[in-house]
Amino acid sequence: MSTGFFGDIGRIQFEGPNSTNPFAYRFYDPDEKVLGKRLEDHLRFAVCYWHSFIWPGTDPFGGQTFERPWFADTMEAAKLKANVAFELFSLLGVPYYCFHDADVRPEGATLTESIIRLHDIADTLEAKMHDTGIKLLWGTANLFSNRRYMAGAATNPDPEIFAYAAATVKACMDVTQRLGGENYVLWGGREGYETLLNTDMAQELDQLGRFLNLIVDYKHRSGFKGTILIEPKPQEPTKHQYDFDAATVYGFLKRYGLDKEVKLNLEQGHAILAGHSFEHELATAAALGIFGSIDMNRNDYQSGWDTDQFPNNPTEVALAYYEILKAGGFTTGGTNFDAKLRRQSLDPEDLVLAHVGAIDVCARGLKAAAKMVEDKALSSLVGARYAGWRGEEAQAILAGKRTLEEIAAHVTAWAVEPQPRSGKQEYLENIISRYV
Repeated sequence: MSTGFFGDIGRIQFEGPNSTNPFAYRFYDPDEKVLGKRLEDHLRFAVCYWHSFIWPGTDPFGGQTFERPWFADTMEAAKLKANVAFELFSLLGVPYYCFHDADVRPEGATLTESIIRLHDIADTLEAKMHDTGIKLLWGTANLFSNRRYMAGAATNPDPEIFAYAAATVKACMDVTQRLGGENYVLWGGREGYETLLNTDMAQELDQLGRFLNLIVDYKHRSGFKGTILIEPKPQEPTKHQYDFDAATVYGFLKRYGLDKEVKLNLEQGHAILAGHSFEHELATAAALGIFGSIDMNRNDYQSGWDTDQFPNNPTEVALAYYEILKAGGFTTGGTNFDAKLRRQSLDPEDLVLAHVGAIDVCARGLKAAAKMVEDKALSSLVGARYAGWRGEEAQAILAGKRTLEEIAAHVTAWAVEPQPRSGKQEYLENIISRYV
């Protein structure tokens, strides 16, 4: 039964690149075959619960701008919110959604009450998933909004807060498993420090390592088949977060014996906050064997904080999907829109249009990336650049079969000095422009 929130907007259909209908896809045809796979199966779109249905339109200097009929801390409101959420998922025709536990149920007076409410609303979500065929890409627990987490969750100086957070994650993992979630994400919203004056960094890192090991252990003992993901973020709200970027997280995982157990959910906006490009973070994760999933949202390049805007730059998106395709594409991961409307975009149709545009940009970007892969537009040039390393002597160096003295003796016997060769950056950038 329709809630009427989206009025008479019908299911969004593919109409092709010449369409001028704002409520239609111009590039996203879910059944289109790209590199032998349906576009829907490449992109694995998910809509997030939190920004789309929880965020009231606040910013650091202004209060609520959105008025939604489900903005109340009651189970009745939570069930209305679920009904509206699945209407949006169905209108868009996306295969997945994502949520925090606090998004879908109101906070209880005790953790026990919160868990009971989470399982209660899971009944509603389960029924909606059965009726629509929409699946859960991942669940996660909110370990940052409540004042108890002001000094972190796993990294909190109070062991009782650590234990409370651990019990909260267990409950959310249980519901994620019950709903068939394909991943479980850990987003350490406050796992960092505001000042070193009151921080024991070694202690906090050990706590975080223990926390994550507990989760991985529970995954195996509970039979959860999904992937455990960490979402790197460098700052905001804390001055410095321990999960700064992909490389930092890999070092952490190696130290605590988790590099074979945990992968990354990478976000374009967080990459920018870390001083990287999105494709850099994706390439790093792929090279280290920890790529898992993505949040496809962007930041305003003139703002120094996480603005969570919907993607609208096909070139940036194409470069991101190029790295994803090179890495073999998604397995359990997907493309989640961790993005929110601008606080002046008040109408229900704005929520639909934002996702329509984002889905089209992603489809356009992935198809451009796939064509580059198919044509070997970049890979052939990259291969030629490193061709020397396929030689016998270079292979022996890489394999550890040459000492420093042997390499030096080999070089001093050369009659001709090696000369640098062009990296052809501008030419390669021109090639990208042909495909997007």
